[in-house]
Amino acid sequence: MASPQPLLRVRGIGKRYGDRVALQDASFDLWPGEVLAIVGESGSGKSTLLNAVAARDKPDAGSVQFQTRSAGLREVFAMSEAEQRLLARTDWGFVHQNAAEGLRMDVSAGANVGERLMGLGERHYGRLRATASEWLARVEIDPARIDDAPRTFSGGMRQRLQIARNLVTRPRLVFMDEPTSGLDVSVQARLLDLLRQLTRQMQLAAIVVTHDLAVARLLAHRMMVMQRGRVVEAGLTDQLLDDPQHPYTQLLVSSVLQP
Repeated sequence: MASPQPLLRVRGIGKRYGDRVALQDASFDLWPGEVLAIVGESGSGKSTLLNAVAARDKPDAGSVQFQTRSAGLREVFAMSEAEQRLLARTDWGFVHQNAAEGLRMDVSAGANVGERLMGLGERHYGRLRATASEWLARVEIDPARIDDAPRTFSGGMRQRLQIARNLVTRPRLVFMDEPTSGLDVSVQARLLDLLRQLTRQMQLAAIVVTHDLAVARLLAHRMMVMQRGRVVEAGLTDQLLDDPQHPYTQLLVSSVLQP
């Protein structure tokens, strides 16, 4: 990566829920334009790590630093709530597994896309509508459906609309929690192809949580494998999948252990 500093620096993240250790001493760097997959079976801690790094659930230990446009690397949890909200609306995006959690289901598709732009001060109706129409086309939704509510859309269309809503502000980092889970295989394939195109075109950094190693191979430059709240192996995606070193990664790859 060309940048001399990481876009995101995560060190020693830990999280407990009562007596249960959900996450222990997780650390990594993420570089501009890089896609990182976090994989592991259910309960391995991957979603806990994603939510902690995305400042959706404050960790009990560790630090998350983000390369801001104006002040360089800043500790996210030292930011004010207003600064965190601004970050979430501008340089960050979050794609939920269930698209309904990331959309306003009873307002139009165009309003869903335009809302983030309005949060940055855009008020011109014509520009908002034109940009929303452009983004619907980019995520393969017929712009003629700009006035339709997401509740009338299929699952795959909702997920594509959620992606458009997140990317319209041209963020530098997007968090994705099982973005293809629950979709038909053919719909998954189209969505993955779209995500791969958009991350490359926009030089977008992304952290993708998935239990599907095929998703990791298709989307991610690097991969982290989690087991019982710990990162047990990390490296280049193809290298880990073709020559896993840790016994747990070997089980995942051989499909002896069903994720």
